[in-house]
Order: sequence, then structure tokens, then C-alpha cells
Amino acid sequence: MLVEVGNIVEGRVSGITNFGAFVQLPGGKTGLVHISEIAEHYVKDINAHLKDNQIVKVKVISVDANGKISLSIKKALEPKPAVKSSRPADIDWNKSNNDSMSFEERLSKFMKDSDEKMHDLKKNFESKRGGGGYRKSTQFIKI
Repeated sequence: MLVEVGNIVEGRVSGITNFGAFVQLPGGKTGLVHISEIAEHYVKDINAHLKDNQIVKVKVISVDANGKISLSIKKALEPKPAVKSSRPADIDWNKSNNDSMSFEERLSKFMKDSDEKMHDLKKNFESKRGGGGYRKSTQFIKI
């Protein structure tokens, strides 16, 4: 079988190192799956993901002039379905949960909620700093 960039093939793990795993491909060629191409998440220990002689699907990422083959397991996995996001054109801007409230009332409610959240955050932050910062003096000096 001809190894071409972009092909997804099955291979057998022939060796595991601290930087990746070597995979024996059909046709007798060997390629390397770098540790960053094993899984979507951070991989600290390759042995937790792969074992010797394990059959894996890999995607051929590149083949250089010297014949070195770079492979990826995570790119060979089935693509996750795309999440459809709402475009601004799809949103009915005139519809709201509280049609009875005017813009000023909504703005006032938002400002009140925002002030309460900011007060809670400051109070929480100051309690972690040890008492709320500095104190103002209550004594007055006569001039």
C-alpha cells in the first residue's frame, strides 16, 4: 500500500518512547506518532494510551525527503459534529422574556444586578487579602 499524505491507515504499535510511538504501517514502513498527536487532551504518559502491538488508526501527516513518516492518531478519529451557533440574523431582537419592561427598566435592573455582583466580588476578594485594605482615620485636625 502506498503511503500518501492525508490517508488514514491501520498500523501496529511497534515501539513506545517518551516522545511518541512508532507504528508499523502496511507495506513494511514505519512512522512516528508524536506525543502531541496521540489524543485531543494533554498526554503525560504514552503508556496510558497505547500498548505494544496495539492496532491503531493513524492519519499520515507528512512524508519528508528522507522517507520519515509523521502520523497522527487524533486527526484520524471521527470528526466531532460542528455545533451550530446562532447568527445575529437568526435572533429575533424584538422578542424578549419581559416584553412589559421598557428599555430603561431593563437597564436599571441590569445595573442593579451588576452592582450587587461587583460588591460581592470585592467583599470576597478583600476577605482573602486580610481585612479589607486600609482604614480611614476618623480624627480631624484643626488648622
